[in-house]
Amino acid sequence: MAATLTGSGIALGFSCSAKFSKRASSSSNRRCIKMSVSVEEKTKKFTLQKSEEAFNAAKNLMPGGVNSPVRAFKSVGGQPVVMDSAKGSRIRDIDGNEYIDYVGSWGPAIIGHADDEVLAALAETMKKGTSFGAPCLLENVLAEMVISAVPSIEMVRFVNSGTEACMGVLRLARAFTGKQKFIKFEGCYHGHANSFLVKAGSGVATLGLPDSPGVPKAATSDTLTAPYNDIAAVEKLFEANKGEIAAIILEPVVGNSGFITPKPEFIEGIRRITKDNGALLIFDEVMTGFRLAYGGAQEYFGITPDLTTLGKIIGGGLPVGAYGGRRDIMEMVAPAGPMYQAGTLSGNPLAMTAGIHTLKRLSQPGTYEYLDKITKELTNGILEAGKKTGHAMCGGYISGMFGFFFTEGPVYDFSDAKKSDTEKFGKFFRGMLEEGVYLAPSQFEAGFTSLAHTSEDIQFTIAAAEKVLSRL
Repeated sequence: MAATLTGSGIALGFSCSAKFSKRASSSSNRRCIKMSVSVEEKTKKFTLQKSEEAFNAAKNLMPGGVNSPVRAFKSVGGQPVVMDSAKGSRIRDIDGNEYIDYVGSWGPAIIGHADDEVLAALAETMKKGTSFGAPCLLENVLAEMVISAVPSIEMVRFVNSGTEACMGVLRLARAFTGKQKFIKFEGCYHGHANSFLVKAGSGVATLGLPDSPGVPKAATSDTLTAPYNDIAAVEKLFEANKGEIAAIILEPVVGNSGFITPKPEFIEGIRRITKDNGALLIFDEVMTGFRLAYGGAQEYFGITPDLTTLGKIIGGGLPVGAYGGRRDIMEMVAPAGPMYQAGTLSGNPLAMTAGIHTLKRLSQPGTYEYLDKITKELTNGILEAGKKTGHAMCGGYISGMFGFFFTEGPVYDFSDAKKSDTEKFGKFFRGMLEEGVYLAPSQFEAGFTSLAHTSEDIQFTIAAAEKVLSRL
């Protein structure tokens, strides 16, 4: 089967299944019988025929054909892509199309897909077993790394997903304070637990769904909501619910209704209000943890919450989550205290190994400076391409996280984000796909760069963006 990096002008023919370009993987061609190279312009037509066949089959097997809603491409239209493999900054579908990937498994692939050192460490760990259902020493190692890195965390509990982490941390906040109500922000997504599915972002926003059916009114009766970046609205909620609010939970940088940064006075005000009212401040850093800085958004902004949730990066691409915080609060968790939470696969050796080796790489000097450099170049380049081609666009970035909207902006909250031209974004997304660039299939999702992305990747992406935008 032939495979071409769209737009590169180089066609590579392989007779094996591992078909990454040499640049993406130095070891991917070892089982190949032969390879022919010819310099031709777009010798392979972009097609998603195999993806279409696979997706049509999947729709009879799984609801909507997917196991997470945004993957169905409902908000961008067109044929969902069925992926086959990934390496470095590249991801490949089952039709043989290769893309520069800015999804990164929705954030975990910060050092690049299928990193050789991580894979080697996982291979050694697997020889000892994949799960014990008992303590293992690797849990201690990763826990020590997390505690030393994240300012708010003095003790940590590992779980299996971001949703599970947020469920646990909310229960803990209620147990510790003896209060039931909590505040979340419109357009922020904290997993699919009942209490959080009120004005949630992410896939809920992408699909245009109301609060989810199946959620009992009693489950959300203590959920209070406010617009992001609106400190006055938060103050009013505390005034109207005196002595009843256990916590505020927020994404310190929103990534689930598009990329939205906080106003400096907003998170400073939130920290002050929670302290004044005996409530806990929870940072949901499932997305921002170890991405904005080694110590997460709380290190980047210099604001220390009481509790923090983590996920994605700390598992190096394997299923993982965690919550942690002040020792006096965390000692409420069973078996140290009465707040019960458990998990069979929590702290499993594979996720711990991948997390340890990912964090080791991130702790090296220059890591976040590099992420900041390439993400700045990418974001500014796309916005400049939009300006040059006459499109209303705004956006921004911090370290290895970015986003843009098809609106003049500025975008401070979810209501602002909803002014974006989602139809135009869908056309832009599909155009970029054909040019060999894979972005998040929703206007309401952030994008991610990695240490594997090169300046050449960034320049290719900017050129593709200008080409697509000029056609819209």
